[in-house]
Amino acid sequence: MYNSKVLEIFKNPKNVGIVKGANGVGKVESSFCGDIIKIYIKVSEDGIIEEAKFKAFGCPASIAAASVAAELIIGKTLEEAVMQTSAKIVEVLGGLPEEKAYCPALAEEAIKAALEDYNKKKEKEQK
Repeated sequence: MYNSKVLEIFKNPKNVGIVKGANGVGKVESSFCGDIIKIYIKVSEDGIIEEAKFKAFGCPASIAAASVAAELIIGKTLEEAVMQTSAKIVEVLGGLPEEKAYCPALAEEAIKAALEDYNKKKEKEQK
């Protein structure tokens, strides 16, 4: 069902856990299957994502997609991070079965939710 790259990332995901001092957190849940992805980010003063980690509950595709999503945004500006799409995640994974297309979409939503949380906190801070 899954290609060897997806299975390798699932078995050895990178950036698992919680970012201490995270200034953005995004949590999304699939109403379709119940999978949950939570992405934590730490953004530097100059707007670069210094650290990103994830926690996920779900199938191998969701866990692999969350791992790739966190990896893709590290070192990126906020503008670059928001451009990391589910299509890019699928590309890095080397493809997914059609019925698992919601998994990278969930990871993309988690990135956007973390960025939105960061922006809300930043706005509040500046008031």
